Amino acid sequence: MRPFSSCKAWLWSVWDFAKEDSNRVKFAFKVGLAVLLVSFLILFRAPFHILGTNIIWSILTVAIMFEYTVGATFNRGFNRALGSLLAGILAIAVAQLALQSGRVSEPIIIGISIFLIGAIASFMKLWPSLVPYEYGFRVILFTYCLIIVSGYRMGNPIRTAMDRLYSIAIGGFVAVLVNVLVFPIWAGEQLHKELVNSFNSVADSLEECVKKYLEDDGLDHPEFSKTLMDEFPDEPNYRRCKSTLNSSAKLESLAISAKWEPPHGRFQHFFYPWSEYVKVGAVLRYCAYEVMALHGVLHSEIQAPYNLRLTFHSEIHEAATHAAKLVRSLGKDIGDMKRSLKTSLLKKLHGSTERLQRAIDMHSYLLTTNFDPPDNSSKPLTKLSHAFSTTLYDPSNLLTEFDSSGTEKNSNQTNQNAPSGTPPQQTESYHEMMRKQSRRLHSWPSREVEAFEEEEEEEGGLSMEFLPRMRALEGTAALSLANFTSLLIEFVARLDHLVEAVDELSKMAKFKHEGV
Repeated sequence: MRPFSSCKAWLWSVWDFAKEDSNRVKFAFKVGLAVLLVSFLILFRAPFHILGTNIIWSILTVAIMFEYTVGATFNRGFNRALGSLLAGILAIAVAQLALQSGRVSEPIIIGISIFLIGAIASFMKLWPSLVPYEYGFRVILFTYCLIIVSGYRMGNPIRTAMDRLYSIAIGGFVAVLVNVLVFPIWAGEQLHKELVNSFNSVADSLEECVKKYLEDDGLDHPEFSKTLMDEFPDEPNYRRCKSTLNSSAKLESLAISAKWEPPHGRFQHFFYPWSEYVKVGAVLRYCAYEVMALHGVLHSEIQAPYNLRLTFHSEIHEAATHAAKLVRSLGKDIGDMKRSLKTSLLKKLHGSTERLQRAIDMHSYLLTTNFDPPDNSSKPLTKLSHAFSTTLYDPSNLLTEFDSSGTEKNSNQTNQNAPSGTPPQQTESYHEMMRKQSRRLHSWPSREVEAFEEEEEEEGGLSMEFLPRMRALEGTAALSLANFTSLLIEFVARLDHLVEAVDELSKMAKFKHEGV
């Protein structure tokens, strides 16, 4: 049963892989069809008698040249054709020179030419400006070596070179024809979709991070040492945003391939600005770095108290919602290939961000350890008062709680010999539980709280040397909220550059105005 179950699981994984992107199945089908068409030249006797064994080069050309997208196939085909042509010309010229030099010096000249071609081709493909043609230099190397060596043994290098060039041309023609006519996969369309999906990933990840930061009270967090930054099963958009940061090479590769493609689909004019897609993707990644930094604050070991986060809940939520809406709207405009003014969205976003900045500036005393709340009797707080109705984030209250709990502990030590189940022990257990919960809500990491509890148990009361340390930890925890809000404001500031980049793309790509 085990082999059957493992085979079944493997089949389901293959099915899910194919279902995730149907173009994978289309690509596999096209490669098989192209190889079959070229193989007919060998399977049928008539073309085999004309071209001979050199027709095998057609199959080799299809297998090497056939790429996932049409543009990549054109790009590789160009490198293949140019490399084979140059290698054939060089092989014929060197072979003729070797034949004229005599029987003794002929292998010497051929050997020296192979060494020089191999060294020069390998060096030139490392040149920065020639890196896109690396495959062409590779083709020059192995095509030249095969033609000149086989021609030396067969005695007719010109005939050998011409037959192999014909075979390579046949294989390249079949590869291009099948790739363009049968279920074409355009690199431009892939680049367009990839960029739109990146916009949605950043917007979704931002909303997910802010929502969890504002709603999480921190009681269910596992220990930081037992978690990995890449494993957050309850945050599905986190990995999507992380993949956006690693999409630079993919976007550049698709843009290079798209430049080789003729006008197609929605991209009907020549010299389409594919390079602008790469620029927009770079600015989007510039914004995605801030989202990943917000995730880092969310999963950091130093956390602001839950009631302090509630204090600025509405301002943070409003700014994040408007920012995500703007990013999603920009992605939709690119997907629909339309131009629309973002004036209203930008005004709402900047207004919400300014309200968040004013709230932080007005209540900045909450983010410090030693503070004296200002006299706001003439201007009562309406939106921020709900966070203080239960527990005011004041270190003096926390220290008073520690003192009272320590006093309770000393006073209850006289009742340790009382029978189990008596009211004093029940009261002590309840206060002990509430004291620990309060400490975990108002301090960062739990191991510091546990160390404080152990020290208090050993000394029988609150250590005065520990008070400055606790005040420092409280101040650091409060600054975690300031860090989160500053990262959110920086994300909003970077969106202005993103709007400009998208607007430049829409102009160069000649997107239609909204409503036209």
